[in-house]
Amino acid sequence: MSEIRIEKSGKLTLPPAVAKMLEAHPLRLSSYSTNHLLLETTTGADKVLMTGLLGAGGIVDLLSFFNMFRKSGILHFLLAGGNKTLCFQNGEIVYATSTFPEEEIGEILYSLGKFDRETLQGARQFANGELPLGKILVGQNVIDAKDLWAAIKNQVETIVYNLFAFQEGSFVFVDKPLAEDEVVSLSMNTQNLIMEGLRRVDERALYMQKVKSLDAIPVVTDKVPNDLDSVSQKMVAMIQAGVDSVKELLRRSGSGEFDAIKLLSQLVERGVVSMEEAPTVKVEGVLGEVVNIFNGVLVAMHKVVSAKNPQFREEVSCFMRDLPQPFSYVFRQTTLKDDGSVDGGRVLANLAGLEEGDKLRLLSDSLSELIYMECIAARRELGATDSADLIKRVQDVSQRVQDLIGLRDD
Repeated sequence: MSEIRIEKSGKLTLPPAVAKMLEAHPLRLSSYSTNHLLLETTTGADKVLMTGLLGAGGIVDLLSFFNMFRKSGILHFLLAGGNKTLCFQNGEIVYATSTFPEEEIGEILYSLGKFDRETLQGARQFANGELPLGKILVGQNVIDAKDLWAAIKNQVETIVYNLFAFQEGSFVFVDKPLAEDEVVSLSMNTQNLIMEGLRRVDERALYMQKVKSLDAIPVVTDKVPNDLDSVSQKMVAMIQAGVDSVKELLRRSGSGEFDAIKLLSQLVERGVVSMEEAPTVKVEGVLGEVVNIFNGVLVAMHKVVSAKNPQFREEVSCFMRDLPQPFSYVFRQTTLKDDGSVDGGRVLANLAGLEEGDKLRLLSDSLSELIYMECIAARRELGATDSADLIKRVQDVSQRVQDLIGLRDD
């Protein structure tokens, strides 16, 4: 979080995203000291019972506390890169949600090898707030109800397990009865989730010492023994058939990231597989030109708006993090550079596996969302008159990109 100061008049200026979230709710001062300030909304019956900052071991302590005292309510985490929400009923975790792209239900199903990227992108075009992606995939006969149920359980477990890698962030626990759609009978024990989460964090770090990177390329050596079990043989065959990265191998394995990384590290340790460094994704061709065009505007926006609002870069980063699918996947693991531009190589790597036409449209749509947000910020910070030149440049850029896409289609 960036630093906020109270003006002499008592005015407190919140980050725009926070102000927008709370602007419709009256607030009351609930608690304060020389070290903290707690404001709560006065609408609704939900009460904040506990809030604070995470530290080393904080996740374990929190989950154990709510489990031990059989609490019911919502535990929300604000973390670097996204948010997570755990739903407790009588001390047990019954559901969880996340804004991290890799923990979205479509990505979970994709990581389990249920369908390819093109199928997922096609289904997302029909997804909306009323019809969830999982039901769309079932309705299209891409998966069955059993697949979806198993994926939801896997999703909740993944959200919880990945929590243990965080030692910084903030949390708030709200005492409230759970809605019917927030209670899923997944038969999970909170203490078991805690123990398994801790084990996975420790073991994954050891496995990654051998695997090196999810972007690395696995290669089968000439030391393949005859005593490999069937699961190991299957992974070796996949590598021999050709995979672009560890990430792709994990998805095709269909066994989930943790178990697949474990198996791959064992094969590396035995000398059956070696790891090669991933080549740098070149930002070239029509896709590269689109990235460079948009980056030119992003740099110009950043230079002007940051002079008025030093927190602008953080505001944009939060916007990228909170974008819905499929845009959030395009910007997955992408950070803004110091000049306000995006890492084109990382963005294009995220688009790998799509048809060229789909790459171009999704890239353009995602960067357009980012530019549109920055235009709103520019008007807010600079005023309509002073921001006019920047807005005109954005309009010119949009036309250039549309011309490129049109030429590509022709």
